[in-house]
Amino acid sequence: MDSTNQSLKPLTVKVNEAGNLEIGGCDMVKLVEKYGTPLYVIDETTLKTVCSDYKKAFKMYPKVNMMFASKALCTMATSKLLFDEGFGFDVVSAGEIYTVYKAGVDMAKVLFNGNNKSFDELTLAIELGVGRISVDNFFELSLLNEIAKSNNKVVDILLRITPGIECHTHEYIQTGHLDSKFGFDLTQIDEAVELILNEYTNLKLHGLHAHIGSQIFETSVYGDEIEILVKEIARLDEKFGLKLDEINIGGGLGVKYTEADCPPSVHTVARIVINRLNECIKKYDIQPPALFIEPGRSIISTAGVTLYTVGSSKQVPKGKKYVAIDGGMADNPRPSMYQAKYFAEIANKKDNLSSNIVTIAGRFCESGDILIKDIKLPELEEGDILCVYNTGAYNYSMASNYNRVQKPAMVLVNNSQSDMIVKREDLDDLISHDVIPDRLKK
Repeated sequence: MDSTNQSLKPLTVKVNEAGNLEIGGCDMVKLVEKYGTPLYVIDETTLKTVCSDYKKAFKMYPKVNMMFASKALCTMATSKLLFDEGFGFDVVSAGEIYTVYKAGVDMAKVLFNGNNKSFDELTLAIELGVGRISVDNFFELSLLNEIAKSNNKVVDILLRITPGIECHTHEYIQTGHLDSKFGFDLTQIDEAVELILNEYTNLKLHGLHAHIGSQIFETSVYGDEIEILVKEIARLDEKFGLKLDEINIGGGLGVKYTEADCPPSVHTVARIVINRLNECIKKYDIQPPALFIEPGRSIISTAGVTLYTVGSSKQVPKGKKYVAIDGGMADNPRPSMYQAKYFAEIANKKDNLSSNIVTIAGRFCESGDILIKDIKLPELEEGDILCVYNTGAYNYSMASNYNRVQKPAMVLVNNSQSDMIVKREDLDDLISHDVIPDRLKK
């Protein structure tokens, strides 16, 4: 293992003297006794180590801006921790903007991305001093210039483009191929630039932004993306005399959800990106641009686990054995949406060597609420604690209140200390925004 994203489990995982799973020096069984389940757990050591991996891997290029993709996980505590580690933030909504703002992040280090930003969201971004807005389409160009002009501001922007690169990831998480809802097509760039230079004078263009997908294992695509971005910068300079000095290559590096996954290391990707960038700078004769990268999943996923309590079970005659837990598709929708696979262990039976093939079923009223199919685990009993690995990304951030179930709590663990960073919802939280009209109160 060369970097943390290649680890299946948090770096601090061990079995303690009680035979229980321990992460960050905290016994997972005792953690459940204190906070209940389902429970999201973030290991601070793992999170800081992967941040260090990125900083070391990209230090050979002098102009690098690390931007955490907040959609992977956005809480005030994790935002504060990542900012302290030197990261800026790629945000995609008013909620994410406000979260990092309230966490004390320097808003000049924030980039606002997204394909359908609203008037209110763009206004908030300008008011709070977001450093860059990645403009996605012609409608947004016009709207943003209007808002900037009315506020007597000049807004710093990038143009998001679709480079025409198709990664072999799930169809729903491919964003760089031509048939995509995101970004300007390459044939539309000149028209956008002409508008910025001649009409939308409250916008200042600094560079180009592309994102080619998520859970990427192919390293060559990053080099291809670099070539396209640098070539476009050189072409725009030649045609318009436009000196763009920033490129944003997005993120998307994969992680190890199961033993079968073999993601490339951060260091491997960094070498490919930096080498190709230096080659293209010479080839197309441009000044070295500032490089923005936006890792999300590969920063936070490995640091997170989710703890569940085992409940009922069902043996289908001559078929599967289903074991139900007290969570499922509402706190981790990825298996239902993407057919995502996960690995799990029992937190309180590490010394039990007997094994059975079972399917872990969620508690929600959907036949498709299956968390893990056909996994080998010790004999399970009601009350056992299931630990599902690599759930730091896109679990809490995609969680819902389906079936009117409360969202889980989240804790941060480090050096045998646990701190709640997201409170568990209670029943009053569920109805806090419900309103019964007066005419129904008769």
